This record gives sequence, structure tokens and C-alpha cells, in this order.
Amino acid sequence: MAAICVFCASSRTLDQRWLDLAAETGAEIARRGHTLVSGGGCVGMMGAVADGARSAGGTTLGVIPQSLVDLEVADLASDELLVTGSMADRKTLMIEKSDAFLTLPGGLGTLDELFEVWTTATLALHTKPMVLVDVDGFYRPLIDWLAGLADRNFLKPAGLGLLTVVDTIPAALDALTPHLT
Repeated sequence: MAAICVFCASSRTLDQRWLDLAAETGAEIARRGHTLVSGGGCVGMMGAVADGARSAGGTTLGVIPQSLVDLEVADLASDELLVTGSMADRKTLMIEKSDAFLTLPGGLGTLDELFEVWTTATLALHTKPMVLVDVDGFYRPLIDWLAGLADRNFLKPAGLGLLTVVDTIPAALDALTPHLT
């Protein structure tokens, strides 16, 4: 069906609950018949989302820069692993290969990916749906700050409206479904 890109943390020091959330996400993507596109890593939530998809019979596509392959963190179990020359090339290829984007909790790298895909959508460079999963209010301070940007005219309300915010994995995939073929 569709290729759904998941942005999430790759830290090796996360609480188990975040790894479980990622695995649940991958499994739900697979159960719904979609392909998972990930950052191509085998650690943290990134590894868990890919493992979750494969455990539920799904297909995975990883996109990873050579520098991370060299650090031996590549998801070698991926059905397809694309290696890029840089992190910037990685994001570009992930956007090209994906039909939709789902963002789980994460740090700077996750936010970088979210903002790249969101910014390119506000510039009408793509019309792919984007969902932010705000589990337990993880992103609430960010969402409030972004709403404040719109209130001060630093972000157009239409741009803010391009990102759907939900609090569960089923709700995230339900929000994406009408936009996927």
C-alpha cells in the first residue's frame, strides 16, 4: 500500500516504554499493509520500530548515511537499505521514498527531520500527510510554542494546520489513512 516514514529517537539509553511504543508503531504499520521507511538504524526506537514492523510481517526500507554505517549502527536486517553520502541526503531520500510521515518522541535529530518535512510541505514542495504522536504530552510544550508563533504571525495558520497531532498510534494511522492509496 503506502510507505510510511517514522521519525524517532535512536538513543540507546531510553526507557523501555519508548522502545515498546516504537515496536507497536512498526507492528501497526505492518498490520495495515504499509511499508515502514526509517532512518536505517538498528538502535533505540529506530531499531525497535523496524523490528516491530518485521515481527508483524511488514517490509522495511532504511535510509542511512555512510558515516552511521561506519559506526556499525545500520539495520542490516532491513528489506532494503539505502546508503547516502550525508545526513542531508538521507532526509531528501526519505522524503522522496515516503507517502506519509509519522513522528514519535525523539530529540534533536527527530525534530530536525520533522521540521525538514514540515517546512518543505509549507513551501508546497510536497503534499504528503504528517502526524505528530504526542504521547503523554511529550510534545505539548513544543505544540504550545508553535501555536504562539502562529499567534505572532511567524507561522501561517495554514502551515500549522498541515501537521496533525494525536496521542495514540492507532489514531495516528487513522489520521493518515484517508490520504493514502
